[in-house]
This record gives sequence, C-alpha cells and structure tokens, in this order.
Amino acid sequence: MDKKPLNVLISATGLWMSRTGTLHKIKHHEVSRRKIYIEMACGDHLIVNNSRSCRTARALRRHKYRKTCKHCKVSDEDIAKFLTKSTESKTSVKVKVVSAPKVKKAMPKSVARAPKPLEYFMSAQASANASGSVPTSVKSDSDSSVPASAPAPALTRSQLDRVEALLSPEDKISLNTAAMTFKELESELLARRKGDLQQIYADERENYLGKLERDITKFFVDRGFLEIKSPILIPAEYVERMGIDNDNELSKQVFRVDKNFCLRPMLAPNLYNYLRKFDRILPDPIKIFEIGPCYRKESDGKEHLEEFTMLNFCQMGSGCTRENLEALIKEFLDYLEIDFEIIGDSCMVYGDTLDVMHGNLELSSAVVGPVPLDREWGIDKPWIGAGFGLERLLKVMHGFKNIKRAARSESYYNGISTNL
Repeated sequence: MDKKPLNVLISATGLWMSRTGTLHKIKHHEVSRRKIYIEMACGDHLIVNNSRSCRTARALRRHKYRKTCKHCKVSDEDIAKFLTKSTESKTSVKVKVVSAPKVKKAMPKSVARAPKPLEYFMSAQASANASGSVPTSVKSDSDSSVPASAPAPALTRSQLDRVEALLSPEDKISLNTAAMTFKELESELLARRKGDLQQIYADERENYLGKLERDITKFFVDRGFLEIKSPILIPAEYVERMGIDNDNELSKQVFRVDKNFCLRPMLAPNLYNYLRKFDRILPDPIKIFEIGPCYRKESDGKEHLEEFTMLNFCQMGSGCTRENLEALIKEFLDYLEIDFEIIGDSCMVYGDTLDVMHGNLELSSAVVGPVPLDREWGIDKPWIGAGFGLERLLKVMHGFKNIKRAARSESYYNGISTNL
C-alpha cells in the first residue's frame, strides 16, 4: 500500500493527531517543500516535517484515536470521516476507536504459528476431518475402520489468559500431535517455566533490566559521558517549565504528590540543570547521561507503563551535529544488536525530533538543539540528546509480546511468569 505523505493525510481529514492520541481540528495549514505550518482551531500552532513515516502519519493511517480536543470542537461528521477508511474499490470500513473495549484478545505468536488454532486443541486428524480433507495418516474416506479423533474442549477466556502468561518467546507449541487438554498444556508450560527460573538461579542470577542498566552505563562511561543520578521527586514547576501546563494533555499524566511536587515524568528537567551548572566548571564539550525511573499515568498497557526506566544522554558545546547524534545512536543500538531506522518527526516539547523506530515501535526521540525551550533553563549553546525507554529495548531484545514482561514486576522475572 502506498504511504501518503502527511500533508495529504491532514488535507483529507482536516484533523491532527497529538502524541497523546488527541484529535485536533485544523483551522489552517500551509505546505512548503519539507515543512507543514499548522494552526489548530484551539489556537495551537505547529511546524512539522512533511513525512510519510512520522508518528502522526502512522496514526492517521490507522484511523485510531483516544479523545478529541475539547477546545477544537471536533464534530461528529469530522470523526465519522476520520474513522472511515476508503479502499481502492471505494468501499468503506469502520475502524474501532482505541479506547473501545476489545472483544477478542490476540493470540500469542508462539501459539498462532501453530498449524491449528489454540482454542480447539485438536489433533491433525480431527482438524482435517472437520474441514472435510483427508490427513495423510488416513488412507481414504472408505476406510471406516479408522476412528476420528475427538476434539479437546474449547478453552475459556481465563484459560487462554493463563496460557498466554505462561508462554515464552522460545516456546514452539505444535498441535499436530495428539490432542492436548488445557491441564496437559498448563502442566507442560509450568514445568518449562520452573526449569527456566531454576536455570537463572543456578547460572546467571542477573535481572534483565538491571543488567541492561549496567551495560548501558559502561557504554556511555567508556565514551566520556558523566553518569548522573538526580531526584525522582521534583518541583511541579519543572514540568511547567518544560511547556506542560495544566491545559496540556500531558499534564494529566503527571503523578502529583501535592501542589508543589510530583514524580518526574521525564529526566530532562534535572539534566537541563546539570548542563547549566557544569557549563561553568567542565571542559567543552559537556557529555552527561542518566538512567532512572520515571512515572506517567498511561492507559495503553501493551506499549506503555506507568513506572518505566529511561535513559537520557546529551552533549553540549562543540560537535553537536545531527550527523554525530545519529552516529552515536547507531553505535549504541549496534552495541545492543537492535535493528532500527531514524525518521523525522515533531513534538510539542522540543519541536522537530528524530524518532528511532524498530518496526512500528518507537524506541527513542532524539533532538538537535538549540530549541526555544532552552531559554527556560539558561542554556544558550548547541546540544544533542536522546531518550530511550529501557523496557522497550528489552521487549525488542527478548521478543516479548507485552512490555509488562520487561518491567519492574512481581508477576514476571526476566519475562517469565512467577505465578507458578
């Protein structure tokens, strides 16, 4: 399917999708050779890259959103137009809103790759008989002396959830053998997971997240970056100085302790302060990084966590070019053996950004400064930087289907269910 550029997508719908999945009505937009200048009905203004692969273009093509901007007054007709995806034959298909309840949970790939659906747990013979075909082990329809295998009972939703929790990316569940009941499959998977945990305890004894933190620390320290450990509890005004005020959608994601303090939703505010202070002390260029937990109220549990671990690195002063930033990102992800691509995008905090993608999963947003926000923090020099979510890196590295397997959790250890 041909991927239309962003200007074509917003011209067709008259709508803009924010990073939080909020639909805005576009009052006016102008297209230059590479940029789009957008004015929203709510008064917000944006300058974005006219890209085919940016986050907003991907979201508009998927026809999914979470909510509408209450100030833009997006009409029902606008929403209906947005939700209708035209095919080449001019037919139309209605697409569900992201927040709508899911009726059917997707099958884990390790099971979905099996020749027959997991719900039926039938043998190859029973499956073939049900479809009207003759399996190779049965001579012909006239051979009535060969009894058909009876299908195992269908799985309930709770049984499917249990199987999904016990599966690992390495499991190859084949249903071509004799029929398996749920109890038989559960028993097999329980034995495998107990063996996995026992092997970790005997050999490795390292938590994936902790090990990744140590590996990343070594990578950046070896390249001259200074490690930072800053407070998790930060003044609420730090968030406002990042351009996230009470009218902003991102403000609703902040965990506030009281009116003066909150749990940090990002590492950037503290790193801005370190850059300003170190500029009077350390030689050019200043290179720092931090790895630590951040907190946001998230609703999408497949790709997001409310407690997650961020890596932010930045360099200020000489050598702060896009080429050097992309080279460092490439060296870092090659070190972790992760495939990626870099595409242009934009965000409300920094403006133009570089998104680092692994397939459809965003691994990082990177920025080449200076940006207007720098003035709020007393920064007046060129800089480059990027932020990576460690749980997303682990999700890719270990083939996890759900990011919760990579997170700080009592339910999983190194992606293995502990509810055994």
